[in-house]
Amino acid sequence: MENHDLGFIRLLLSHFHQLSFLYSSPTTPFHSPHSSDTSSPLLSPSFPRWCFLDLDEPPLEENCDSLTMTTEKTGKSRMTDHSKPPPIKRTRKERNLDKRSASSNSLEIMEPEIWKEFPEDLLEAVIARLPVATFFQFRTVCQKWNSLLTSRSFSEHCSQVPQPHQPWFYTITHENVNTGAIYDPPMKKWRHPTIPSLPPKVILLPVASAGGLVCFLDIGHRYFYICNPLTQAWKELPARTVKVWSRVAVGMIRNGNNTSGAYKILWFGRDGEYEIYDSLKNSWAHHGILPSSIKLPLSLNFRSHTVSVEMTVYFMRSDPEGIVSYNMEKGIWKEYLIPNPPNSTDHNLAECGGRILMVGLLTKNAATCVCIWELQKMTLLWKEVDRMPNIWCLEFYGKHVRMTCLGNKGLLMLSLRSRQMNRIVTYDVAKREWLKVPSCVLPRGRKRQWIACGTAFYPCLTAIP
Repeated sequence: MENHDLGFIRLLLSHFHQLSFLYSSPTTPFHSPHSSDTSSPLLSPSFPRWCFLDLDEPPLEENCDSLTMTTEKTGKSRMTDHSKPPPIKRTRKERNLDKRSASSNSLEIMEPEIWKEFPEDLLEAVIARLPVATFFQFRTVCQKWNSLLTSRSFSEHCSQVPQPHQPWFYTITHENVNTGAIYDPPMKKWRHPTIPSLPPKVILLPVASAGGLVCFLDIGHRYFYICNPLTQAWKELPARTVKVWSRVAVGMIRNGNNTSGAYKILWFGRDGEYEIYDSLKNSWAHHGILPSSIKLPLSLNFRSHTVSVEMTVYFMRSDPEGIVSYNMEKGIWKEYLIPNPPNSTDHNLAECGGRILMVGLLTKNAATCVCIWELQKMTLLWKEVDRMPNIWCLEFYGKHVRMTCLGNKGLLMLSLRSRQMNRIVTYDVAKREWLKVPSCVLPRGRKRQWIACGTAFYPCLTAIP
């Protein structure tokens, strides 16, 4: 190991030590004070088309975006200002002196005779536990570190690391359908990947995710693609055996243990046709149509993405209103007729800790508010468990508001828009915390973007389509 790399290793170890507590503590399980306690079960060959994400770009933030609204158990809201006083302006000469001093101290502390024998497997274990953005920064140290993505031993270390507490969000904005914008909640940053030329007139929309991979469907609903947004790995799935060109709903789950990287994809149409793709077999399997107990045609809510709990996928339907589920392991379909809450619109399913939730807009007279409902297992009715603080809802008063909701596993992103305003917020289900998101502004652009569609995914460096 070269001497000039020792400073980087020391910085890496220091960074890991600071973050070890943050990334090792378990996530607090969601428990609503309004929910009823019950023990009943829930609802008896790749080709590169992607450029590496630029994780060194500055964050797009606003001063007002450091405000957090936390809903307490009493139903009241607490506002917390995370803003810090502006840093003292220093000359470039002073900054360079500090950098040289820090570098000198690092090399003095890092004894070459000791650190040159640092075990490579231990180094990989440390790097595997760093945040994704930090890993991409350290890839520039040397060619060997840059090749970790293709290292089998590094993949094994990554498989032993617990899943991040918060997902990232892959979004498509209304003015930029050919490239996506990725939001990193822990860093509160928007990242803008660059997609090389795709076939002419092909627009890909993110529709589902699992295991660090995102499933894309072309706007004509004909072709599926799988990719890891952090790498150049792309895969076009085989053609479907059933030719259904109408709109379809899509669900995706992990198949097997965390190390296998296998996954399954389910698509289904309004007339009951459906197929399942198995990555282990690299083929679609046609299983017929839905059972006669499920009313057809399905009035699918395409604005609401599917959510998954273990091997079961859930999605919303209307006319009649309710939820349809499919267990990919047992091959069992179920339907639950559940009326939506009165005066509510823009419904979206969510999930946290095995609980099925619904997010929607509740409008009465001229007032509009974002509400969170939980499905009661015994009564099969929606019960309100939280809502956006009133001080934020006042901004919607008298406006015709529309909402796009992304997310699963406890963190939601809401894009709220009208002719007069455009806001993006996140909601942490476990903490019952509302947080404003920095405006999504395209590179070299100035206009705030609203989210047209997208999906949440857990960043994984070694996920292979």
